[in-house]
Amino acid sequence: MISGNWRTRYNSVSMPSLPFVKATACGNDFILIEGKHAKPADMPELTRRICERHLGVGADGVEWLIPEQNDVADIRVKLYNADGSGAEVSGNGTRCVAAWLTHQTGKKELKIQTDAGVKRCILTRQEGMNFEFQMSMGEAVVKDPIRLELYTGQVEGIPVSMGNPHFVMLVDDFEPDWQGEASVISTHRNFKQGMNVELVRARSSSEIEIRIFERGAGETQSSGTGSCAAAVASIFAGKARSPVKVVSPGGAQIVEWNSEVILTGPAQILCEGEFYL
Repeated sequence: MISGNWRTRYNSVSMPSLPFVKATACGNDFILIEGKHAKPADMPELTRRICERHLGVGADGVEWLIPEQNDVADIRVKLYNADGSGAEVSGNGTRCVAAWLTHQTGKKELKIQTDAGVKRCILTRQEGMNFEFQMSMGEAVVKDPIRLELYTGQVEGIPVSMGNPHFVMLVDDFEPDWQGEASVISTHRNFKQGMNVELVRARSSSEIEIRIFERGAGETQSSGTGSCAAAVASIFAGKARSPVKVVSPGGAQIVEWNSEVILTGPAQILCEGEFYL
């Protein structure tokens, strides 16, 4: 699936390496690696190394691709964040996987098994290595707002689960040091598994702007599940109506929320290569 034949083409010195593909969805970048190239126990550390921005390839996480042995899904993925910690699902990462599979197989509808269930991706547009998919993200679980005591004072957010946990804060504006507060919330003692944090500013009833701080990755340019959680929380609080355009620093995605959440957004294949071990 991932060729890894650069060594042959360039006659480089033979040494252990990981063939990889790099992809991005609204600036939320991922490395795609076939699971056969690593033992499961080694995946967290290999993820940390390859995702390092200065000493590695650089990415927000790795989607390890594992063949499925049944008809439920086209492929199974195991996601690790840039720091090597595991995560249930990434909407953007899953869409990057769908883009690569479409490029490899020509299939326009894919089912991808994540640790948060099967996600169905339908190709809606393609131009070269640029893709757009509509994704079925499953049901959102929304709870009433909760308050946390921080060193800066009290903050309030809406807990939303998209198969992974989110704490959505509705704000009038983004403070210059919002990342520091979001970091504290992400590792708050109340959240034993960590927390993804989104700050949301409503532009209108149909458009919101967000900032994202992901557990295990820090501030990111975009997040698929984060965009879904932000839209769901905004609709829940009466600040927006479905469908919602969610604008992040890396780009825009569209979120619809009825009985389930539907996410539409882009993905781009950037390059292939080898990471020497």
